[in-house]
Amino acid sequence: MNLSCEIIRDLLPLYHDGVCSNDSKALVEEHLMYCANCRTELIAMDHTFPMNMMEQNLKEAEAVKKLSKEWKAEQLKSSLKGALFTLLTVIVFVLVLYLFIGIEIG
Repeated sequence: MNLSCEIIRDLLPLYHDGVCSNDSKALVEEHLMYCANCRTELIAMDHTFPMNMMEQNLKEAEAVKKLSKEWKAEQLKSSLKGALFTLLTVIVFVLVLYLFIGIEIG
């Protein structure tokens, strides 16, 4: 079967990673026997793909680190606000009991 280079280029990443079906693998290998352009593209995947992915992964990792720091800071801020609100609520409650109901504390 003679497939176009466009179809083979769609299959090349799967073939390169070894995750395509046996039928697709056979079609790609048959095409690669007579198509120098697709062979060159397959070889280029060995040289360019890992570096591009590594750079992209490093950028994404930095973004995740930044978001994590921001999230932790917001979480601390929210916790402190919650603790302050709880403390103020208890103080108001105790003052109401002491002033209006006449309960002695201590």
